[in-house]
Amino acid sequence: MTGVPTTPDDVARAAAAAPDLAALDAVVPTCRACPRLVAWRELVGVEKRAAFRDEEYWARPVPGFGDPSAGVLVVGLAPAAHGANRTGRMFTGDRSGDFLFAAMHRTGFASQATSTARDDGLTLTDVRVTAPVRCAPPANAPTPQERRTCGPYLSRELELVRPRVVVVLGAFGWQALLSTLAEQSWVVPRPRPRFGHGVEVALAGPGGASVVLLGCFHVSQQNTFTGRLTPDMLDAVLLRARALLSGDQASDESRARQR
Repeated sequence: MTGVPTTPDDVARAAAAAPDLAALDAVVPTCRACPRLVAWRELVGVEKRAAFRDEEYWARPVPGFGDPSAGVLVVGLAPAAHGANRTGRMFTGDRSGDFLFAAMHRTGFASQATSTARDDGLTLTDVRVTAPVRCAPPANAPTPQERRTCGPYLSRELELVRPRVVVVLGAFGWQALLSTLAEQSWVVPRPRPRFGHGVEVALAGPGGASVVLLGCFHVSQQNTFTGRLTPDMLDAVLLRARALLSGDQASDESRARQR
């Protein structure tokens, strides 16, 4: 497909046609398939927050960011209006991102503890961050239809990254991820596993694939300012992800030696 995705069918075709992450990340920012989200993200980019009035807002859908060979995928909710919708990079330019990337730095996934702009030099190792919805939504609340329309981008990203561990920040991302995996013929239990902080669910997929989902409260200020999510709690989830990843790598090496 060529051109700008303007309908759910366009999104599905564009995502499926992306041969690699670079192509997927290039097509995502062109999307205009959800009129409410398009109007909101662009309005925010014009009206701006006073502190950022001299900046040019990204005001487009935000692609995933991180290591293309990541073993760990972090799934949030959607870009923040004056964070990623301003900077053009997931979890960049707001306090939620400050909290997340500081933890990633402490646990060895990020090269630095801050994330302020697309060109700030931050690099991620073994991890990629993304979201089920790529545009900033009004009141930080995407509709079910908007989530479904955006779903093919997450689906294709999962196919291309093939993570061994997925850290899911919040119930919205949890439900979106389980729906996507079920559509990809992963074995998702019924009833579906419920979200909770520290919940760990191992799933089997097509062709012998496997993945472990780790639930974590979202890094929103509503959670971090109230102490519902503390730095130690987030560190523990990320360290568990690293341990699971290291265990998988050790198993792979052991199997290779036995051949």
